[in-house]
Amino acid sequence: MTDARISVLDLASVGRHETVREALDGCVALARRAEDLGFTRVWYAEHHNMSSIASSATSVLIAHVAAHTERIRLGAGGVMLPNHSPLVIAEQFGTLETLHPGRIDLGLGRAPGTDQVTLRALRRDPAAADTFPQDVVELQGYLADESRVPGVRAVPGRGTGVPLYILGSSLFGAQLAAYLGLPFGFASHFAPAMLEQAVAIYRDTFRPSQQLDEPYVIAGVNVIAADSDDVAQEQLAAVRRLRARSLFSRGGGKLTEDDIDAILASPQAVHVEEMLRCSAVGTRDAVRAYLEEFRVRARADELITSHPATDVAARLRSLEVLADAMGLTPA
Repeated sequence: MTDARISVLDLASVGRHETVREALDGCVALARRAEDLGFTRVWYAEHHNMSSIASSATSVLIAHVAAHTERIRLGAGGVMLPNHSPLVIAEQFGTLETLHPGRIDLGLGRAPGTDQVTLRALRRDPAAADTFPQDVVELQGYLADESRVPGVRAVPGRGTGVPLYILGSSLFGAQLAAYLGLPFGFASHFAPAMLEQAVAIYRDTFRPSQQLDEPYVIAGVNVIAADSDDVAQEQLAAVRRLRARSLFSRGGGKLTEDDIDAILASPQAVHVEEMLRCSAVGTRDAVRAYLEEFRVRARADELITSHPATDVAARLRSLEVLADAMGLTPA
């Protein structure tokens, strides 16, 4: 057992033989099961132009899942703020908080969540990331009813106090979260290289704020939990293939199964393995042992677990095994 909170990052995965509607129905099923099992929160990430991820309209998906759940916190992990105006995001998440009070989180990232061509289709200025810190402060003001733009208020949004989280995979996010006194989420579930250094900087330089008195770290980690090692390893092998396909088939190219085999047998496979380096794979005891060690190494107050199994049934079972392993109980 652990005293850390355990949460879920749902990528709204669309399986190779699934429709988008089936993937979105799976999000509801996953959140309802997470609620029943005692997980802290479920977050969804903004991605664009990715056929395997259906969470592009993040706030809309949160609203849908919130209408089909009762207690569990829901939020963005995260909204890529440079793709949007702070006012629009304040209005969207202020609406969510008004409809589902006390249940909404807003994690913020500065990456585009897509490729350069799609970035242009989003009408995003490539330099927009440069003003990310100022945009976070502007957004924070709208939600606190302390608008930094004279005469402009977020309705809904003003006074809702939706909690903000800074997300990232680099030292920049850690420094910004510490400076603003906000919780920090590190994307170690796919970019773990700077995890320990970023967390150290965040904890060492944290400044208390109105939202947060002490540093709070959320670390991402993959979990493939199953009833047998054989099943878990089969799922891991399938996930490796999916990651290889996603990484190396951009630009409209199609990879055959033989192509995937060749990639995974080549030095290029190091990129896939790096993405999966922070992964708990196996049965109940193995998963618990890995996560307890990982939490200490990451100095994390909360673990947010991504369950990349290739179908909804396997992801639901992974949640169940994880909840049992970590001794979760419903609120």
